[in-house]
Amino acid sequence: PLDCTPAAHWPARSTADALVIGSGAGGAMAARTLARAGMSVVVLEEGEHHTTGWFAARPPLERFTRLYRDGGSSFAVGVPPVLLPQGRAVGGTTVVNAGTCYRTPDHVLRRWSDGLGFRLAEGFGPFLDEAERTLRVARQPLDVLGGNGRLALTGAERLGWRAAPLRRNAPGCRGARACVAGCPSGAKQSVQLSVLPEACAAGARIVTGARVSRILVDPDGPGGPRAAGVRVRRRGGGEAEILAPLVVVAAGAVQTPLLLRRSGLGGHPRLGRNLSVHPATSVAGRFAEDVTAGPGVLQSVGVEELRGDGILIEATAAPPGMGSFVLPGAGRELRRELEESGHLATLGAMIGDRPSGRVLGRERALVRYDLDRRDGDRLMRAVRAMGAVLFAAGAEEVLTGLPAAPRARSLDGLDEALARGGPRALHLSAFHPSGTAAAGSDPQRSPADHVGRLRGVRGVLVADASVLPSCPEVNPQLSIMAAALAVTRACVERGGAGGAPAGG
Repeated sequence: PLDCTPAAHWPARSTADALVIGSGAGGAMAARTLARAGMSVVVLEEGEHHTTGWFAARPPLERFTRLYRDGGSSFAVGVPPVLLPQGRAVGGTTVVNAGTCYRTPDHVLRRWSDGLGFRLAEGFGPFLDEAERTLRVARQPLDVLGGNGRLALTGAERLGWRAAPLRRNAPGCRGARACVAGCPSGAKQSVQLSVLPEACAAGARIVTGARVSRILVDPDGPGGPRAAGVRVRRRGGGEAEILAPLVVVAAGAVQTPLLLRRSGLGGHPRLGRNLSVHPATSVAGRFAEDVTAGPGVLQSVGVEELRGDGILIEATAAPPGMGSFVLPGAGRELRRELEESGHLATLGAMIGDRPSGRVLGRERALVRYDLDRRDGDRLMRAVRAMGAVLFAAGAEEVLTGLPAAPRARSLDGLDEALARGGPRALHLSAFHPSGTAAAGSDPQRSPADHVGRLRGVRGVLVADASVLPSCPEVNPQLSIMAAALAVTRACVERGGAGGAPAGG
């Protein structure tokens, strides 16, 4: 069970050994690590705690509204604009992700440690192992793979491409395809069902409905400015102060820069920059038979033939309406397409992008993301590759998502469609922002140092996706959890909040 207290019922003034801001993949692991080390830990979460029973009893629209910041409508400004949904609940975005768990690729870890100076990445292996054990990660069983997954395997096999069922943190998954609105069966081991109960068993407490307005800093602390606690804005009005010598920031790659700026800790010129989003696009293949009947998981199969080029294709089975970006037409035409959507199999592709974005603002985020030309070219390659898999599996036509050429009836036709529309015409979404408070050895390039300490202040750690130096090129939950483990274990080994300050 979780020890959750609404902010309205939390004392106006209290103390702890450590505060963790955010309860997602990074915050949960940080809280568990520090609590198991004997610290009194308070986790501060802006969202609410929702149970499996609540997910099962509520319609999807209500769940979306309650589980996502801005009801899931957040986006990055740019050409093209990028939909950028962010979870807001106890458990963070792990509550609304698809449960896909990839280990950080070795070449990415080498880039982080050797090229960018995030030295903790050298020892990620055991932390990734621990995250996988905690989440009960296993290969997706074939019995609930779903039509999309089976067709993806068929198409890849006929092309001679590497593909396999994905590894997920959902033992006993029933294939409800509802991952993105909270798992209604409790099979998906989001951190509020796996990590946070262990943190609470070790003594951690969670405060819900608690927006941290600023981190408190003692400017005259021994050795220079140091963390002193946080000020919390209660939902419904009023404030509370919680004092602690150690603050772990794990609010996510979009919200963490805002909080640091509000706290007077946003002076590093690279804070909020270096944003990667792992942009994604999708295509659909129309088949003669109904391909959505029966159970099926939201993300089921990975086609990994192009992973060496930073292109990861995953078979997806979105709930009705969520995959409508690729459907052509409007009004009656769109309605007909929706009525026939049971014959559509969808593939999505993500690319490991260059850091082309920036998070601006203090209270509300303004995210700017300008797609790099080379990444745009790779997205177009990804569309062609997805079309090739679908045609190889027997698709009668492919819906491209390109307004100028929405349909293709052959691979040659798809090539013609791609020639008529560039990447700026694609509908892009992104679910994996990272890098906005990157860790590294270079004080000029990295707001956090080589072990995740925020530069210029003692007692502030960064332990979420913002600390990752670049795009992890895969679904990032395990990477974030491993980073949080590494950062907080290093802190404990230094003696907790009394460790040496970050330079710069």
